Amino acid sequence: MAEHKKVAVIMGSDSDWGVVKGACAVLKEFGVPYEAHILSAHRTPEAAAAFARTARQNGYGVLICAAGMAAHLAGAFAANTTLPVIGIPMKGGALDGLDALLATVQMPGGYPVATVALNGAKNAAYLAIAILAVADAALADRLEAFRETTAAAIAEKDAAIAAEAAAL
Repeated sequence: MAEHKKVAVIMGSDSDWGVVKGACAVLKEFGVPYEAHILSAHRTPEAAAAFARTARQNGYGVLICAAGMAAHLAGAFAANTTLPVIGIPMKGGALDGLDALLATVQMPGGYPVATVALNGAKNAAYLAIAILAVADAALADRLEAFRETTAAAIAEKDAAIAAEAAAL
């Protein structure tokens, strides 16, 4: 059996960890191996570039990058790898995350960054899982089961609300 690809969860600062650890929890729940690191596109540019350049040979399949303000961590990683990069723009700063969102989503042609919502760490993990599931049938089955479970939970809540509304 082939070794599962890892997901790198990169943040520009430890202040992002409170949000970013949500991605790690989702990856762990699905049995996807991951590592979390602090690398800065501006404060440690050589280390960030080296990590991105060697990610594929080091067993990674997807890179998740979280950064706030206009610090363009995901773009710096996308410039140095052909692996899929998912950006998590972080809320905060003078523009409350709008600068991070625009810096993450506005990429030049040929260097895409898939971008999730502000502080969307969990969705970044689900997207990474979906990407890896393209080549991993067991992971695809786990993702399908998760979706079925969430749909069933909504159906239960719908029935409860409908019953309560009818009783008014």
